[in-house]
Amino acid sequence: MTVRIGYFPNNNSLFVLRHNGLLEPHLRDVEWVDLRDLPAPPRADPRTGLPTLHSDWLFDDGGYDFIGTGFTPPITGLGQGRDLVYVGISGPRVENGRLVSLASSGIHTVADLRGKRVGIAHGSWQTTLALLALDREGLRWSDIVPVDTDVNDGGAALLRGELDAWVGAYPALAEVEATAQVHTLVDTEGLFSHPSLWFVRREFAENHRPELEAIITALQESDAWIVANPREAARFFVDDAERRGGTADLDRWEAALRGRPFGAGSVTDEFLDEQQRSADLLYTNGLLPRTVQVRDAVLPWIGEFVDAHRSVSAV
Repeated sequence: MTVRIGYFPNNNSLFVLRHNGLLEPHLRDVEWVDLRDLPAPPRADPRTGLPTLHSDWLFDDGGYDFIGTGFTPPITGLGQGRDLVYVGISGPRVENGRLVSLASSGIHTVADLRGKRVGIAHGSWQTTLALLALDREGLRWSDIVPVDTDVNDGGAALLRGELDAWVGAYPALAEVEATAQVHTLVDTEGLFSHPSLWFVRREFAENHRPELEAIITALQESDAWIVANPREAARFFVDDAERRGGTADLDRWEAALRGRPFGAGSVTDEFLDEQQRSADLLYTNGLLPRTVQVRDAVLPWIGEFVDAHRSVSAV
């Protein structure tokens, strides 16, 4: 069978694996699907729901069989009744981003965000970070005005005064820091571990185990390659931006990759506890249509394989 793998720059591991050729020796019949080229679903109102792009295309014809994302999309899929299972997680990415305001804005704490415009790439880990930060201060999602922003463009909106606060991630956050003085409202560390993660349909995991094992093996090899070759890996992101008519800074991308953990490990109880708490909060704040039990999305043999084949250099 042809295995279709969804990728985009926001999941650094799969994006690099798409370009460095390390999967093809393990999996001969593979098709790479750039998520940016798929028809976009209707945008969700960030006040009342979550976008379902990743889980939609995981289960629809013409989509993909394997995907890597940030923290929130598998919860969204489970909340939509999708029968998916976790494959693995990276280490914590707590240095990757944080919730900030401009130092000149007068917004000094999360409590100051009541009624304010907060920019997030809605449906990503940024939604979870903002929600966890609000909950810690006794606030609800309805206490802010969430604004759905592109992960790269939110910083410009903050600088233009269109946002009062923004969940920024590197390297885009570095561009804002080079332009203006920002104030950190909350760090990722202390809220949640914010790993990269990968998931598949349960049907694919159960009926195509050799193909899934091949992807896991190549992913671990590729992550070790990124650790050893961060500047070469950064070049893939810069070249991609330029092909699409944009620009990207090689040094900033290299710095971003050097600051991130690579290496797929098995899902842990701590991670699942974080997912469950986030799922419960998303539901009680009206962003999920139903409650979910995240541990239903675990197949023990996958974790055993991931841990048995994990490269010690990709951590």
